Amino acid sequence: MSGHVKIATPKLRKRLKRKASIRLRITGTAERPRLSVFRSTRYVYAQAIDDTTGRVVASASELEEAVKSAVAGKPKKERARQIGKTVGERLKAAGVSAVVFDRNGFIYHGRVKEIADGARDAGLAF
Repeated sequence: MSGHVKIATPKLRKRLKRKASIRLRITGTAERPRLSVFRSTRYVYAQAIDDTTGRVVASASELEEAVKSAVAGKPKKERARQIGKTVGERLKAAGVSAVVFDRNGFIYHGRVKEIADGARDAGLAF
């Protein structure tokens, strides 16, 4: 049984199964990177990945000083939208105008949706 990994909770097991299914269908390129979102109970993270080279083109999270000061004291959904705007602006500065959205197995709702909307507000096409 080599390669078998025990996953602690059924909820995480289902999310990872959805994630694997999604990743079979989408990949990022240099012209259209994959915008991957991770949502923990406290923070959200977004990064644009070029899967052909394995490089991160741009990223944003609430833990960065520039973003942390802008989102201090706001509700989680507003903070998530600001993260989306920030990563969208960084991608526009890098010359990227379109991305493939990777919800990473999370349901497209709440903070995950707000990141996508924030990136759209910044001018990215999905």
